[in-house]
Amino acid sequence: MTLSSYFLGIVATIVSLVVVVELLRRRRLRERHAIWWLIAGVLALITGVFPSVLEWAARLVGVEVPTNLVFFVSIAILFFVCLQHSAEVTQLESKTRTLAERSALLELRVLELESQRQRPTGTP
Repeated sequence: MTLSSYFLGIVATIVSLVVVVELLRRRRLRERHAIWWLIAGVLALITGVFPSVLEWAARLVGVEVPTNLVFFVSIAILFFVCLQHSAEVTQLESKTRTLAERSALLELRVLELESQRQRPTGTP
């Protein structure tokens, strides 16, 4: 690894961590969403600063090419992010359906009350 690629990797990781923290600070990203990005950023920073850690971890797990371990961990993190978002979308769809049903019932009730009010008091 050349010195410039070494520094580029570290700078890119630090920039991405700063972006995630800034999004958290500005409340544009919630903590439960940011946790996976922070984990990925910290792992990338550790392997960027200490490349031998990646080689050690690859040997420990039994992966011959350390880059394959990086791809596997990256895909695993993205899988968990997608799973988390799918669960949240399902929950939001359920809440939206419930709100739409309640709104329709309230609208029906308002129409009934308005029609009762418009009828003369002596007619059934």
